[in-house]
Formats: sequence, C-alpha cells, structure tokens
Amino acid sequence: MALDSQQQRSAAQFDRQAANYGKQHILADTRDVSALLDRIPLPERHGRVLDVATGGGHTALALAKAGYQPVLGDLAPAMLENAARLLAAEGFQTETALFPAEEIPFPDASFRLVSCRVAPHHFSDVAGFVRECHRVLEKGGYLMVIDGSLPDEDPETAEWLHQIEKLRDPSHGRLLDRPTWSRIIREAGFDLLHAELQPMAQPNLEYFDAAATSPENRQKVQDLIRGASPHVREAMALQTDDGPIRWSWQRISLLAVK
Repeated sequence: MALDSQQQRSAAQFDRQAANYGKQHILADTRDVSALLDRIPLPERHGRVLDVATGGGHTALALAKAGYQPVLGDLAPAMLENAARLLAAEGFQTETALFPAEEIPFPDASFRLVSCRVAPHHFSDVAGFVRECHRVLEKGGYLMVIDGSLPDEDPETAEWLHQIEKLRDPSHGRLLDRPTWSRIIREAGFDLLHAELQPMAQPNLEYFDAAATSPENRQKVQDLIRGASPHVREAMALQTDDGPIRWSWQRISLLAVK
C-alpha cells in the first residue's frame, strides 16, 4: 500500500495516538450519528456498511447497534486493531481493511452505506474519497459524513483555524466549508439530502493531548489565539479574558444518496 506524504503523516500520527481514542474519547458520543441515521427511511436501514477512517471504532459500533453490518477501514493498523476490539467487546465480529480513504479496496456497489466521521480533514484528496464512496455504494445507497467545518464562505476564519489545527496536529489537511462540501458531493454524482452546520463547544485546549502537540507548537497556538482579529473572535465565539480559553467551531453533518 503506497501512501502519499499526507497519508503517511496521518498513518504515523494515528498509529502513535491510537490508545487515546478509547471508550472515554469525545467521539464515543454518537448522537450526531444517530441524528443522521434518523433521516434514512426505516426500511432502507440495513445491509453492509463501510466505516472509512474508523479511528476508535465509535461510529462503526453505533452502526452495528443500529442493525448494520460494519466493515472497518483505516490506514493506521493500531487504530484498526483497537476498533475491532471495541466492537468485539460489545459482541460484534467485524471485517477490517487497511487502506487510505482515496483508494477503497472493494468492488463497485459493495455497500449500502458508507460513513466517515471527523476524518476527512486529514485526507489528501477529499474529492477522490467522495468519488470512491460513490463507486462502492449500491444504487440508492447512502453516504454519511460528519467532520469539522467552517462558517460558510469565511476565508479569514478558515485560514486562522487552519494554522491552529496544523500546529496542533501535523497530520491535519484542511477543513472544508459547507459550499465546498456540497459541490464535491454533487460533482461525484450524489444527490445531497442534508447539510447542516452545528456549533461545537471547545471549552479548553485539552485536545492538545490527543494529538501530542509539542510544547513549542502549543505556544504558537496560544500566540495565534491572542492575536486573533475581531472578526475571527466573533466567528469562533472566542473567549480569552477569564479562565480557560473557549471557542465554538462548526461541525458539518452531511447525508447524500446515490
């Protein structure tokens, strides 16, 4: 499996940090997954599902509990091992596959649903990933994507947050705003059913620990926060005046059908 430079950074980072994605991780709260599943008509909620960049396996576990048969995919071997253990502990035996999101190693029309949660901002080619999802889905199958995002068409905030995230985690690629996601999904041949932004509170900078951010980069992040413009402060609901640094960023939830 040949990986490009971005994929290599992601694989190395998540292999190192796999132990930080256990049951207590913030992504173990899968109410966002349930909210998207509720938008799929009940008779259509069945079959084989591919969870791309499965990470700790929390999304795949939610899908298994909802009655799907998940296949776990990731490019970090340690992540796949941990995710499979998580599902096995809940009584679900699953198939795993090691691959980058842009090269899904399954035949056309293999899945009823493809999910990907809080991962595309690490991908080297998001449009390529979406095209691959379209290929491996059955006709009438669903694509479900949840990821960090940005205020619509706000390049100043986008650049500020990109710098923050790249310093925090060198495997970070780029957050996409809702218009960009909508265009990519439609260009791949999907019908976009739902695209919602929701503010997600970041009450402190403890998330440095999940990425093992270096002390030097932590300081650079602090400098960027102190130097944020009035516009960015408003867009991010950034508060730095008393106690822990707090902000809210956008998380996008997308549902599309082939």
